[in-house]
Amino acid sequence: MAFWRVREELSQAYRLRRSYYELLRDELDQHLIQYALIDSFQNFLSKKKPYPFVEKRELKPRARIPVTEYECQNAFLLIFIEDTVPEAHKKYIRFFEENKTVKQNLLRCHALPLTKKFDRNQKYLESVHFNDLLKVLLPIDYALLIQRDPHSKTKNRYSLSHFHVRIDWPIADAAEDLAGNLRYISKDLYEKGDKYAEDIQKKFFEYYCQPLMVGGRRTAAIVAAQYLKRIPCISTVYVGSCETRAMIRISERGVSKLVLMKFSDNEMDQIAEANHLSPRTFKKNYVVLREKKSGICVFQATYGFTNHSRPPDDGKLRDLNPDLYWLTVSGQHVLPKPDVWKYPPISLNVIYT
Repeated sequence: MAFWRVREELSQAYRLRRSYYELLRDELDQHLIQYALIDSFQNFLSKKKPYPFVEKRELKPRARIPVTEYECQNAFLLIFIEDTVPEAHKKYIRFFEENKTVKQNLLRCHALPLTKKFDRNQKYLESVHFNDLLKVLLPIDYALLIQRDPHSKTKNRYSLSHFHVRIDWPIADAAEDLAGNLRYISKDLYEKGDKYAEDIQKKFFEYYCQPLMVGGRRTAAIVAAQYLKRIPCISTVYVGSCETRAMIRISERGVSKLVLMKFSDNEMDQIAEANHLSPRTFKKNYVVLREKKSGICVFQATYGFTNHSRPPDDGKLRDLNPDLYWLTVSGQHVLPKPDVWKYPPISLNVIYT
């Protein structure tokens, strides 16, 4: 059972809200691809450091990620929820008056290069200056929260309501919640012993396409994604990681990873020909950066759940087999440049070649 309702089950008012949310999310995707990937590349370039491109094997489920933190890579954590987070959830998602994006709080935060001319409407996603505020707040530690403004009765307005948001739900509770939903336990994480509980926590990380020993932001992201299932609407968690050099996106559709990938001129010509495009059209619309004779594109790997990571059809309790894969690669695409309107993603199998 989905924790959120599909479009056909929504009222006309909620369908409109869902459409507006998805439209804003598409726009947000573009801003975050720019910040997480393209701006990061420029950071390396400005410091005259070679960019550490992600290897194909790092995009496989259960892949081991090199444990190197690259300071030039932009890291961040952002939660975008379709509705408003009820106050009852403040115990685990820490958003208070003190970290609201109001002028007084923002000016008090010395890490922010803000002036006293701060426009309070800037925090709304429809504002022309929203992206300027987003870029200023993204480097701040912990998470940013974008949610529907509960005070806008007449229309759906979304605002970046809080910054410096902490996710304080324990990993063990998140793993227990997932295992209960998937019917690997009836109630308690430790009901089948310590080893079983440890295996379930390892599978919790695999479910969200993360290695077991991951950094704080990525752990906070997957715990937040699991916790937000308690709120009956869709949500999206974005996390940029210094280790993975990726933007990870967790939504109602599952997990995807977006990275920069380099292609030679010959490879780009082959991709263009296979998709009935001229080489010039491909380079103009899909190549975000150039490096010597190569073109750099945004590549997206999308992951799908196997039967072992879906609730069983009969709803019966089952035993965990840690050796079975919980994820598969369900999609591989070269994405158009963030500002391209006309051209769609191009399907391209690279991970297993």
